Formats: sequence, C-alpha cells, structure tokens
Amino acid sequence: MVKAIQIGLGAWGFSWSKDVIPKVPNVEMVGFVDTNPDAAARVQTELGIDPKLCFTSLDDAASRAGASLALCTLRTEAHYPVVKRCLELGYHVLVEKPFTTTIAQGKELVALAKAQGKLLMVSQNYRHQPAPIAAANLVASGKFGPMSMVSVDFRRHGPTQGYRYWDMPDPLLADMSIHHFDLMRFVLGDEPKRLSARTWNPPGSPFQFDPTGVVTIEFARGTVVTYRASWMSAQPVTPWAGEWVMDGAEGVISWSSRDHFRDQRGPDRLGLRVLDGPEEAVPLDTIEFADRVGTLHTMARVIETGVQPVGFSSGEDNLGSLAMVQASILSASRGGDWVETAEVIG
Repeated sequence: MVKAIQIGLGAWGFSWSKDVIPKVPNVEMVGFVDTNPDAAARVQTELGIDPKLCFTSLDDAASRAGASLALCTLRTEAHYPVVKRCLELGYHVLVEKPFTTTIAQGKELVALAKAQGKLLMVSQNYRHQPAPIAAANLVASGKFGPMSMVSVDFRRHGPTQGYRYWDMPDPLLADMSIHHFDLMRFVLGDEPKRLSARTWNPPGSPFQFDPTGVVTIEFARGTVVTYRASWMSAQPVTPWAGEWVMDGAEGVISWSSRDHFRDQRGPDRLGLRVLDGPEEAVPLDTIEFADRVGTLHTMARVIETGVQPVGFSSGEDNLGSLAMVQASILSASRGGDWVETAEVIG
C-alpha cells in the first residue's frame, strides 16, 4: 500500500478526490493540501475526509503525513514550483498534464527526480484505455506493415458543450492537443521529427485565441500524421481521444476512444480492414484500472515493484509530448512553417 498526499483541491482536484482516488486499492491517502480553506472544507463535508488529514501547506503535510507519493492536481502554472518542492522533500510525484509550461522547466524537474532517485510521472490518462492500447500493440507487432499515413480528427463545439476557458492562450494546442500528441507517440511507438501547424479563430467565436487548427507531423520512421481539431466545430462531436484512421502497407486500423466520457456513453472501438476488404470490429480487452484511475494505480504499482511497464509516462518520456505542443505553437506563430522538434527540445 502506497501512502499519498494530494496537493490541489480545486474543481479538477476535487474530481480526483471524489472520482479517482477511491477506486485505487493500492493507495492510502494520508493528506490533502490546499491553501484555500473552502477547498479543504468541501472535501471534508462532501467526501467525509477527516479534518486531521487536511493541511494548508505542503511543508506542514510533509512533516506530519508520512507519505511517499505526492499527487499534484493544481492549475498548470503551479505545477513547476510545487513538483519541484515535492521532489526536494523526497516524494515520488504524479502530476497532471502538461507537467510544466516550458521544456526548460520540464528538463529541470526530470533531472531533479533522477538526482533524488524518485519517480516523476505525468498523468497522460488517455493512454489507459482499451483502444489505444490495442492499437499500439498492433503497430508494434507489425500488423499491416509500416504505418504510412494517419489521420486524427477531434471535434467539439465549446459554446454549447460546457467549455469555460475563453481567454486561455492556445486553448487547442496547449490545453487539448497534448492528449492527442501523446497518443500519437504512444500508439506509433515513434518520435516526431518535424511538424507544421496552422491555427485560426472562426467568425463569431467567443474564444480570445485560436480554438481550431490543422497540424501535419512527420515521424522518424516515415509515418505522416494529419491532425485536424476544433473547439468550434459544427460537425458531430468525436470521442475525446478523437477518431483515428491508420493506413498501413497492407490494411487499415481505425479506432476511437473515451466515447463514454461524452454524452454518447459509448465504448472504445477498433476495426481492422485488410486491403480492399470490409472492416471487421475487434473485441477489446476490459481495462480494470482505466483513465485517471489507471495512471494513479500504475504509479503506485511502479513504486511498489520498481518495474516500469511499457508505455509508462515518465516525466522524461513526456518531454516528447510537451515538445510537440511547443513546436506546434511555434509553427503556428510562424504561419505554418516547418519546425524541427529538435529545435524545441534541444
């Protein structure tokens, strides 16, 4: 059993406290930290958390709670200083995405975790779903040969579907696309070489910055991914992980994931189509610990066993996904010019 503290009890942090943590059997919560007394009062009254487990400072919790894992569920700009302090205090750390706002900060935290001999994991929860796991296994096994062309589509209509962050810079590329970029790396088992991005703000949009974009990504082994995404689409919404069509030398793998997290409440799906043949649906394995529950359970298991599974989203691994975000933003600022990921990640 891994003893843990949670830092950050705001709206998203409360969701972790209510919907995620109770479903992870190998984690024992021994502390909840937030500087806002109202946030602490909410977990106490609505979730029955013992007031003795609530702290107003990280250092206070560190001196009294006796945890080995820190779960950081704060706003993005607070990730870097809080994660850094957690590592300095000797915690393993699981942090929400994106784990830093710059590559330099990310590299610093990765180096600090190594120096401290601690695990740093980013909660890339989209990896913990049946369809992308199955797709990654198929690609790794060489099903249909090398992947030539992949298309990914993500569509939502923010004004009618509960979006709130109208003044967020880069609401598509910085907030949402890291999930899809990370899935590209995970499923293809490959790293991007360069990309070109164009973004825009449609007429009548309530967004202050661009909510719509198209990105073309070239991967090291030759796969080209076309990514089309929008918070202002009038078309039918996609599952949160998007709709994927992966064109191989001998056939097509198509899949979608996290549909049960939107209004449709549908399962993940995956289909295979041999060259010139009909598509056949593939039954998917059930995931006992899925989504955010999966990231927390996996982190605890790695602490317990010392064994990192395939696809473990360490801070070091996640630098590749963060680099795709930074490179796409840079390319969009240059009007779609190609940007080498090496230019961003160094």
